[in-house]
Amino acid sequence: MPISDLISDFLEYCEIEKGHSQMTVQNYDHYLRRFLAFAGDLKPAKIDTDLVRKFRLWLNRKKDNLGRPLGRKTQNYHLIALRSFLKYLSKRDIKSLAPVKIELADIEERQVSFLEPEELERLFAATQSEKNDLIRLRDRAILETLFSTGLRVSELVNLKKESVNLEKSEFSVRGKGGKTRLIFLSQRAREHLKNYLDLRRDNSPALFVAQRLNQNSDHDISAEFETLAHLTPRTIQRIIIKYSRRAGITKKVTPHVLRHSFATDLLRSGADLRSVQALLGHSSVTTTQVYTHITDKHLKETYQKYHGKSGENSK
Repeated sequence: MPISDLISDFLEYCEIEKGHSQMTVQNYDHYLRRFLAFAGDLKPAKIDTDLVRKFRLWLNRKKDNLGRPLGRKTQNYHLIALRSFLKYLSKRDIKSLAPVKIELADIEERQVSFLEPEELERLFAATQSEKNDLIRLRDRAILETLFSTGLRVSELVNLKKESVNLEKSEFSVRGKGGKTRLIFLSQRAREHLKNYLDLRRDNSPALFVAQRLNQNSDHDISAEFETLAHLTPRTIQRIIIKYSRRAGITKKVTPHVLRHSFATDLLRSGADLRSVQALLGHSSVTTTQVYTHITDKHLKETYQKYHGKSGENSK
């Protein structure tokens, strides 16, 4: 059987049996079709280390639509997809290259951007510039929830009112790969969420909703805004940009920066890496390790505070 048919089978396997998200399946499809375009519709047994080496060279020389070379990370995504495909072939006892034969290229350590405590407070305070109570309370609740939980923006916009238990200050979300994890709310985030929800008069099940001015409201706060659909990730991004500018923060602030700030705050406060991994929903602790270098300053302060003190105490 040619690999074109097997790739189709593999994508169905990813969707149905592995439960991968549509985005993951689409990405695998894109990267494997690119391998197919390079190698041709050959038999699985024809895939060997020499062919993979030539494919890597082809990727390294390939240009995107803007004439730029593919980044190392993007090249690795192609290899990850191919390796997953080869694992599938092995599972079906189809002779081909062993997946372990494919090694990923080394890439530069990803730089993590996060907000310092003082910057976070300025960001939260900037919501006070919003004149309408409902929008101000909603936006403050969004910012507080993102920092309190470390949620991905895709997870945030899909939250439902009934799924968030404000009494227990905890709830569950289904994240990447369909994995469910427990989420906790800080006391402050819980209070801001409650203030926002208490002012809502709509029947939308979404925790956060988009709203526009109702021209027939007669200045009644319960009818002043017409409720639309739940917020989109792009809308959340615009909200954050608006308040970061009003707060005078020069860094580029995104929902993921607040997620980074959440992880940084935990690690600086003494949380262990495995716990932070679980709270972020990372499948591997290797992913979480990207945050460890940002705690170097904290480690230096700890070292200076405690190292060599035992001898002094014995004098």
